[in-house]
Amino acid sequence: MKLAGLDIGDVWTGIAISDAAQMFARPHSTAHTKELIPALIELVKKEQISAIVVGYPKTMRGTISDQTKLVQAQFEELKTLFGTIEWVLWDERLSSRRADTLKKAQTKDAKIASHAIAAAFILGSYLDHQAFMRAE
Repeated sequence: MKLAGLDIGDVWTGIAISDAAQMFARPHSTAHTKELIPALIELVKKEQISAIVVGYPKTMRGTISDQTKLVQAQFEELKTLFGTIEWVLWDERLSSRRADTLKKAQTKDAKIASHAIAAAFILGSYLDHQAFMRAE
């Protein structure tokens, strides 16, 4: 089964998916955050998603910010709506910044696409951690 990763923002949410072996993450799409639920319903059905990893935006000092609270609220709402799927909050510090550095030309489309890239970094970090834990 595949996993999905989300980078939830105020306006845009980046979406990434893993391969079936859960070894690699790749950017999938970017959705308007207000339209995230229908996008996830379609994604879960089409890609047979078994778990969703949501980037948890703590500050660099590891504290809670207003953005952290917003993501936490959305996480709880999505978890309730998609009860059959496993949900994971995952530290996303620096993922958006990493994604932005890959986009040299910051056109509007590039900025929107960078959310999906950030989601792939979040999901990739989670997959790497899971592989490391299995290896021990």
